[in-house]
Amino acid sequence: MSAKIPQREATATEETELYYNAWVVAPHVWRLKDVFVNVYIIQDPTSQDWVLVDAGLKSTAQHIRKLAEEVIGRHIRPVAIVLTHGHFDHRGSLQELADEWQAPVYAHHMEQPYLNGTSSYPPPDPGVGGGLMATMSFLYPKTPIDITEHLNELPEDGTIPGMPEWRWIHTPGHTPGHISLFRNRDGVLIAGDACVTTVQESAISVATQMPFLSGPPKYFTPDWGAAARSVRELADLKPQVIATGHGKSFYGEIAMKELNRLSKNFWQRGIPASGRYVKEPALFDVDGIPTYLPPKRGVMLKRVLTAAALLAVGYYIVKHNRQKGLLGKVQKSVGKHIMGSSWIALGAAAPASSAAPTIPLIPAL
Repeated sequence: MSAKIPQREATATEETELYYNAWVVAPHVWRLKDVFVNVYIIQDPTSQDWVLVDAGLKSTAQHIRKLAEEVIGRHIRPVAIVLTHGHFDHRGSLQELADEWQAPVYAHHMEQPYLNGTSSYPPPDPGVGGGLMATMSFLYPKTPIDITEHLNELPEDGTIPGMPEWRWIHTPGHTPGHISLFRNRDGVLIAGDACVTTVQESAISVATQMPFLSGPPKYFTPDWGAAARSVRELADLKPQVIATGHGKSFYGEIAMKELNRLSKNFWQRGIPASGRYVKEPALFDVDGIPTYLPPKRGVMLKRVLTAAALLAVGYYIVKHNRQKGLLGKVQKSVGKHIMGSSWIALGAAAPASSAAPTIPLIPAL
């Protein structure tokens, strides 16, 4: 593809807030944030039909209904629900809303096993480090749901039912059937989790929504080679707007520059230094079902056990301190220091890479 920037009509230069946690991204594109994940409403300007992209968490359904009433109208059902992928934070309200609206759900054929009850996703990888969201990822659901009665495969020609101006692009890596959506006339990209615009591994970054274009969430990505190729393909689109599954939207030159930088430096900037899937990926068959998982490295388990032991010892010293005066103060200080060391045992420290964001992540929550 030519390196020349396509001559597109720039229809948006920044997000416009509708109300708390709801924004206009571009004409006929709206973003809703619930806790730490985004969902999107997209309307066809010619027919007034609309589509929901992703379904967030279980708590997101009520917020989706509110946004739909605000921007589309009351009691107007979507013509479809489109999934970028089926992770728990993108499908949480899916069953409820699909049942309520009797709307067809579209996903890539390699994402179907996780939506029809056939297969679990590869286990998340707490060993990637970077903060509390990563450390706690072993708790995140990976089992499938079964929405067979609503589930459909996306057309192979790249078209999207109910979205005539848009096309889908297969962007695997984060999941085998991950897709991104693109509107060519004004360069609006809904990337899903192929790349995200915050540091999703850090709870502090997630809470503050600090803007930083990075690769897919590291703790849930089992194929880094595929992830790198997907980011490169998205960079080749030269999008004017980048809207993702996590974080705020990027616009104009900044959007293209940051995505191009991520693509060119993905092996340094996008991939964790260590982790279960870093040296070798999980493998999948043609239907998206895992056929091979790399062995566990055991690093994070050791870190968690060490941290738990330090926390317990430190707490015991502080709680059972019976000494008075200077000795008591010293003993209490030692206990608190040991408790604080539990974060270090988890590898919780500020990012060492110069490409990493320069916000305080100690203790890397």
